Amino acid sequence: MTNPVNRTILLLDIERFSDRDDVEQAYLRRMLYDITDRALESAGIDETLRLRADRGDSVMELIDANAPVTALLRSLLAEVPAQLRTLNRMASRSAQIRLRGVVASGWVAVDERDGWVGSDLNHACRLLDAALLRAALAERTDDLALCVSDALYAGVVRHDHPGVPADAFHAVTVESKNGPLTAWLHGPVPGAQNHGEKGDEVPVPGADSGEHPAPGPTAPPAPVAGAPSGGPVFQFNGGSPAFGGSLVGGDQHGVSGGHVTGDVHLGRSGGEPA
Repeated sequence: MTNPVNRTILLLDIERFSDRDDVEQAYLRRMLYDITDRALESAGIDETLRLRADRGDSVMELIDANAPVTALLRSLLAEVPAQLRTLNRMASRSAQIRLRGVVASGWVAVDERDGWVGSDLNHACRLLDAALLRAALAERTDDLALCVSDALYAGVVRHDHPGVPADAFHAVTVESKNGPLTAWLHGPVPGAQNHGEKGDEVPVPGADSGEHPAPGPTAPPAPVAGAPSGGPVFQFNGGSPAFGGSLVGGDQHGVSGGHVTGDVHLGRSGGEPA
């Protein structure tokens, strides 16, 4: 195995590839390779600066760390969608090609059998296969849904280079078998009405945030049937009588909320027998 080296990782995958027959799949694979080659050439990344691995319905490229990542992103955001529009405009429905893409960076080693090994590569593959990225492509009229890793966003995208607008990327969290992964999705987040500004879930007070909603107003007591509207209400429920919502017992010279003055003798008063 070679020593791990730092690489830019590019992954592109064809939507609904397994739904096509063999002839259609062969055509889509050719189109995928043509699109990838043109995108990399447009970014000034020739064959001497990259390694390719064939994954059937997807292509994986390990790109030299010295190759310009900003140029690659500009090509993916502009050149690839233009190519896809041109191809799909003239293609039958079965030959339509739509892509999910991931750009990441990290350490990758190549073994003696040309196998690629590295946790950063594993993370990139899990982002490519994430349900959120699939949903993003399914919701769009565009033919490409692109996601970048957290490390690549921090190192490149957030600096708002020309042709790579930082505010077009939104933070998302995707689930994987090794736990949640943070990434940045270009364009609208699926189900954005249920998410915050950056695609993160908004905490619900009283759930896991430690906050608790303020108590609502206490409902007034239900009026007793037959009582005059707006007047005092007597309630007899087998115990001490209540007047206007207040308990009455013994001598009363004023009941809060009522209009009674003087002595009110309801219930027992002092030591008087019941």
